[in-house]
Amino acid sequence: MLLIYNNAESRQSADMDRIRAEVDTIMDELRASGEFVGGMALADTARTVKVRDDVPVITDGPFLEAKELMAGFLVVDVESVERATEIAARWPDARESAMEVRAVIGEVTE
Repeated sequence: MLLIYNNAESRQSADMDRIRAEVDTIMDELRASGEFVGGMALADTARTVKVRDDVPVITDGPFLEAKELMAGFLVVDVESVERATEIAARWPDARESAMEVRAVIGEVTE
């Protein structure tokens, strides 16, 4: 799984058409190779839910001081972590913010 991070500044980039074109190119390649499994963009807002002493504690956002947010995720079926890392390094958000690569344990289910 590739976790896509970015920030408000990178989402307001004047180069959004170029960035979208880069993403489209990568996605076309992943679909053609059969490596693409799924993915989605995520809303800017989030809630964190913790239960303490059986009482839910709900806060807005993952972390108040966070400057970057998880913008989306991409699930790929690749042969190695190196291949997943190669895809992440090509993703435009890796240049401005970050991409996180994590192995999925078990099968992806609906």
